[in-house]
Amino acid sequence: MFLKKCKAPFVLFFLQDWNRTWYTNNPDFTQCFQNTVLVWLPCLYLWMCAPIYLIYLRSHDHGYICMSHLNKAKTAVGLLLWIICWSDVFYSFWERSHGSSVPSPVHLVSPTFLGLTMLLATLVIQYERMKGVQSSGVMLIFWLLALLCATVTFRSKILQLSSVCAWRYTTFYTYYALLLVALFLSCLTDQPPLFSQAVKDLNPCPEPGASFLSKISFWWISRMMVMGYKRPLEEKDLWSLNPEDCSQRVVPQLVCRWNTECQKVKRTERKMLYSPKRVPQSESKEGQAVEETEILLVKSPHKAKEPSLFWALCLTFGPYFFISCLYKIIQDILMFVGPEILRLLIRFINDSSAPSWQGFFYTALLFISTCVQSLILQRYFHVCFVSGMRLRTAIIGAVYRKALVISSAARRTSTVGEIVNLMSVDAQRFMDLITYINMIWSAPLQVVLALYFLWQNLGPSVLAGVAVMVLMVPVNAVIAMKTKTYQVAQMKSKDNRIKLMNEMLNGIKVLKLYAWELAFKDKVSEIRESELRVLKKAAYLAAVSTFTWVCAPFLVALSTFTVYVLIDEHNVLDAQKAFVSLALFNILRFPLNMLPMVISSMVQASVSLKRLRVFLSHEELQEDSVEHKAVASSPYSISIVDGVFSWSRTESPTLKKLNVSIPEGSLVAIVGHVGSGKSSLLSALLGEMDKLEGSVAVKGLVAYVPQQAWIQNSTLKDNIMFGQERREAWYQHVVEACALQPDLEILPAGDETEIGEKGVNLSGGQKQRVSLARAVYCDRAVYLLDDPLSAVDAHVGKHIFDQVIGKHGLLKDKTRVLVTHGLSYLPQADLILVMVEGEITEMGSYQQLMDTEGAFAEFLRTYTARLKHTGKKHTPNVSSVSKLSQTGKENMVLNKRAKNPEVGKLTEADKASTGKVKLSVFWAYLKAIGVLLSCISLLLFLTHHLVSLYSNYWLSLWTDDPVVNGTQPYRQMRLGVYGALGLSQGVAIFGYSIAMSIGGILASRSLHQSMLYDVLRSPMSFFERTPSGNLVNRFAKEIDTIDSVIPSIIKMFMGSMFNVLGACVVILIATPLVAIIIPFLGLLYFFVQRFYVASSRQLKRLESVSRSPIYTHFNETLLGTSVIRAFGEQQRFIRESDLRVDNNQKAYYPSIVANRWLAVRLEFVGNIIVSFAALFAVIARERLSPGIMGLAISYALQLTASLTWLVRMSSDVETNIVAVERVKEYRDTEKEAEWKHKPSSLPAGWPTEGCIDIRGFSLRYRHDLDPAIRNITIRINGGEKVGIVGRTGAGKSSLTLGLFRIIEAAEGHILIDGVDIAQLGLHDLRSRITIIPQDPVLFSGSLRMNLDPFDSYSDEDIWRALEYSHLKNFVSALPNKLSHECSEGGENLSVGQRQLLCLARALLRKTKVLVLDEATAAVDMETDNLIQSTIRSQFEDCTVLTIAHRLNTIMDYTRVLVLDKGETTEFDSPSNLIAQRGAFYKMVKDAGLV
Repeated sequence: MFLKKCKAPFVLFFLQDWNRTWYTNNPDFTQCFQNTVLVWLPCLYLWMCAPIYLIYLRSHDHGYICMSHLNKAKTAVGLLLWIICWSDVFYSFWERSHGSSVPSPVHLVSPTFLGLTMLLATLVIQYERMKGVQSSGVMLIFWLLALLCATVTFRSKILQLSSVCAWRYTTFYTYYALLLVALFLSCLTDQPPLFSQAVKDLNPCPEPGASFLSKISFWWISRMMVMGYKRPLEEKDLWSLNPEDCSQRVVPQLVCRWNTECQKVKRTERKMLYSPKRVPQSESKEGQAVEETEILLVKSPHKAKEPSLFWALCLTFGPYFFISCLYKIIQDILMFVGPEILRLLIRFINDSSAPSWQGFFYTALLFISTCVQSLILQRYFHVCFVSGMRLRTAIIGAVYRKALVISSAARRTSTVGEIVNLMSVDAQRFMDLITYINMIWSAPLQVVLALYFLWQNLGPSVLAGVAVMVLMVPVNAVIAMKTKTYQVAQMKSKDNRIKLMNEMLNGIKVLKLYAWELAFKDKVSEIRESELRVLKKAAYLAAVSTFTWVCAPFLVALSTFTVYVLIDEHNVLDAQKAFVSLALFNILRFPLNMLPMVISSMVQASVSLKRLRVFLSHEELQEDSVEHKAVASSPYSISIVDGVFSWSRTESPTLKKLNVSIPEGSLVAIVGHVGSGKSSLLSALLGEMDKLEGSVAVKGLVAYVPQQAWIQNSTLKDNIMFGQERREAWYQHVVEACALQPDLEILPAGDETEIGEKGVNLSGGQKQRVSLARAVYCDRAVYLLDDPLSAVDAHVGKHIFDQVIGKHGLLKDKTRVLVTHGLSYLPQADLILVMVEGEITEMGSYQQLMDTEGAFAEFLRTYTARLKHTGKKHTPNVSSVSKLSQTGKENMVLNKRAKNPEVGKLTEADKASTGKVKLSVFWAYLKAIGVLLSCISLLLFLTHHLVSLYSNYWLSLWTDDPVVNGTQPYRQMRLGVYGALGLSQGVAIFGYSIAMSIGGILASRSLHQSMLYDVLRSPMSFFERTPSGNLVNRFAKEIDTIDSVIPSIIKMFMGSMFNVLGACVVILIATPLVAIIIPFLGLLYFFVQRFYVASSRQLKRLESVSRSPIYTHFNETLLGTSVIRAFGEQQRFIRESDLRVDNNQKAYYPSIVANRWLAVRLEFVGNIIVSFAALFAVIARERLSPGIMGLAISYALQLTASLTWLVRMSSDVETNIVAVERVKEYRDTEKEAEWKHKPSSLPAGWPTEGCIDIRGFSLRYRHDLDPAIRNITIRINGGEKVGIVGRTGAGKSSLTLGLFRIIEAAEGHILIDGVDIAQLGLHDLRSRITIIPQDPVLFSGSLRMNLDPFDSYSDEDIWRALEYSHLKNFVSALPNKLSHECSEGGENLSVGQRQLLCLARALLRKTKVLVLDEATAAVDMETDNLIQSTIRSQFEDCTVLTIAHRLNTIMDYTRVLVLDKGETTEFDSPSNLIAQRGAFYKMVKDAGLV
């Protein structure tokens, strides 16, 4: 009925009156359209969304919000709107009954529908409140839609004031006003729900409480950005994570899904395995086993199905991630709106009769669509990044939880490093992939859409462009493959270089003493050169790929236009065709370049996926191997019946036929030879081994002390308390019993002292005592002690046994199982188990075993006899051991105290990166490239961009050519020039790519060389002060940044900068009016960028600082899994790990949001520029040619992306150029004296006599310390043999350091053969006197290289030296003889052999002065005698200075120098000194030589 009233068929009402709505200067919709479509549109939206939204709310309950004023207002407005709609309906009925004309049904249907919708809206508002929604996007969009539709009606009502129905006017205006209020109210946010996280949290994340508008524009992070701009952010400023991103929420989901997957696979396996016939029960056990293995063999061809980790991940993160796919589809479609609007705009400018409002309409549409596209794109990225973040959290959590339950056999298959890599590298791979993964379907979609629109525009000639693109794909693929091989090669060289650097830094003292720095510098440079050669190849490849990547769009455009123009001469290339196609080609560029990247990223992730799956599928410990719910009434605390145990199912059993029952409260000792299975027995009781047969029962909770103490990196107190609550009196008790009281007094902060990783600042004995104290403090029923007394001194051991383990100790009522080698404790044990090869051979009390006269008694007798025999020598040993440990501790403490003020030392690495980077750093980098090359690259860069601009300008001139007889006359010429411009652009690009890459390589070569030289020229004190980690980091991380990151970033930065400038120039040429707004926007842009960089830089730092604790804690856990499990502390450690991961994500989350914040704001700036360009083009359309206009807008459309990229790149340049700053750091540190003086004044064979004259010599280690050597004056004649003795710290080694000028003299002189050594170059001096140092240092490389790095001796010389140093037989027995590879630090030779090699070095150099610095401390007496005889025979006519601890080696020397506190006390021949009965006599007497 009402369709008739609408004057036209319903289908046609859109087309109903185009003259009224479009082809007019004053457009308006028909009354009918307004009363139907405009009213129904918002209603339909709400009715379609409501069901889905309500279901979503039902499953996502955030708590209950109390009725607030805001909510009352929203509800009131909704009800008022409902009343107004109904009043309209009643008015229509009233009209019917009273009026002359019957109103059309539309006046009944529309208000009724609208009224019901308003009621629904009110109900939704209330339901949202009950489900804790603080701000609703669905409702905001509904009110916005309703308002927009009403605005159209509002306008036409004002225009048609003549035909007035007063009632309807009044209701409509009231309705309109209420809509405004409703929209305003829906922008506000409600109070948080009751009992929500935000109420309890001290520093909650403002996101959940933010309004919908704040969420989509990321406004809620602004507070943190402002704070970060005012001052650097600190950890306390970071917000808590949202509950749904926390480990405790995310990890269990994945673990649960993964377990379900594993269960599925096990079920199918069971069906498969046990399908064959059952074995009759009558057969023996062995028979059954055989049968089953046969079954397994039969079935093995069926590939065992692996549980799918991929599927588990999909189920866990898929639903949330799916939202991103929806965003991506909308964004992909919106991307093509820009070119479409451009087409319409060009058509509008060409058509002078078109009403001008259409131009403004298109401009507004362009602005709205680009803004919506920006918001949706950023939302999409946000969802992706959050998914990636959750994925990383889940993977780290799952790996950590698995590591705590993995069986020991499986644990052996993966090293600690590998497992840590699963957490760091593989989890990161997934995180990176997730941001791109949608490109897999989105890129093809974009390509198809772009081609569709292009076909619409240009027809079949598009195929030419497509062909070019298809050809480009394999080229890029080949380049990618090649790059990867180069990358592998480069990594290999880099690893070698870092390994060598590491060794050099560890053995730097030897390099300096032998003057070998240059030889090693050349070795490093050689590796570095091969690395740079690979880098250079990769750089050429990169240049080619840049060339293809920049030229591809141009070639595509060129080929398409060429074919289009040449197919048919009536094909005219006008502005609309050319620039819309260009805009579409620009869109195409992105997906085509992304695809290869995504695919390679997927390949990497699939490798990671497999590694993770293998690790998570490892077999776990049997949970039921030890029964703890044993019968409470049973008198036995521990019982094993017929126990057979092995470390892995595949190996033969380690422990066999065990039957043990241990009564409660007894002390059991387990003895046996090394490897007899004592520790394994304890592991079996802990459930760490696979139980093959029998049963084990342990009554009550267990405490365990492992053989090698496991110490955590936390305070000493935390190590002892181990998560238990603090009981002060008991704690003091335990500390005293475990003999820790004296240690606490020594430590700088008592029990609050932090213990380093693996307990580095404790001695072995201290670690063992802390480990024991931990067990005692926990107060458990059963104690398993694995030889805790072996690492402590004898008297301390006795104290601990009496106070803790023995009859009157703290544990006297507990069951104690003690593995021990100390025989003195055995008589006190209630029960002794003797183990041989995994079996218990004897068992009983001490007396019983002695009476049975078995192996145990035999062993005891021989041992006690030996003890009596060596008794008199044995006793002083104990005290000397304890003294030693005492001095060791003192030294340690001194070190600690000295280091205390230096605690902040490690932050030195980060100091360089606060605040902005100085310009001098950029200048240094430019100088390293070479100023000329820099200028050439810049010129080529400029050329490329100018040519590119000009070629597009040329295209716009071409499109403006007049059409004569349906064709353009000059098209051949236009096409030729366009092609030539494109070619020159390509050449310029190739040129600057290569120039930049070569420049980058030159820079990294010169920076590396100068740093290497600076480091090697530094004095020894520098290496003692600087942690080698810092130096290695400079050579690894920073140099890598300079090699591969900086050149590409600078290239991209320059590219995006010129793109932005170019776009601005073109827009200014086309529409000069834009000049008014560009400066304002420029300022805004600059401010936003500075604002962002301040916060993002700091967040990045906080994130990387909080990352390492995750891995250190994990490393620690892996080393102590057995202890953690024994004490049952798994949950506490899991919580700690989760906390650390969350701490790291707390810094990561704001940094990704800050990126989105920036992008939204910058894209908005870009969108404004685009819209203004279009707007001014519309205003000035009389004076504008369509070509220029098309050019301007197609440039403007690219501007947004370029702007965003520019900010990203500029902040990247700033964060990465810091590497240059840190590499230059060592230029200004102090250096040694010159290595060589140019005209050398030395005679050729100096020193010829070897006469050393020391006059008034003193030296000190640092300016602020006392001299280590004071005023020594002695003369040593050529060929004399002088021994130097004195107690520790007397200055013996300091004297030799002064002789080699490792430390320069404070006063006085040393003359050798009359030449003052202070006047010589260091290498001249050090290469002509020889030292055999205290600790023999070897480098990885051949034996020959270690003896003679400069290749200055013949093979005969070397063999002769080896013969004299008693190594000839050993070396000639090696397969590679002199080419035998020494491993890092010479690990594959014994210490004695290394010492002999150092002797061989000295024999090769055969200088007149030889210094031995305790050179024989590491060899046995026999070898020592050999060395001494060699020295006597070979260095007969040389001056030999020997620092000796074994006095018998120097008793036949010419003279002996006795030092004390850095001063000479005695200097004479040994016989005279003994006769004088002074200090030397006392030493000789102590050594038992007189």
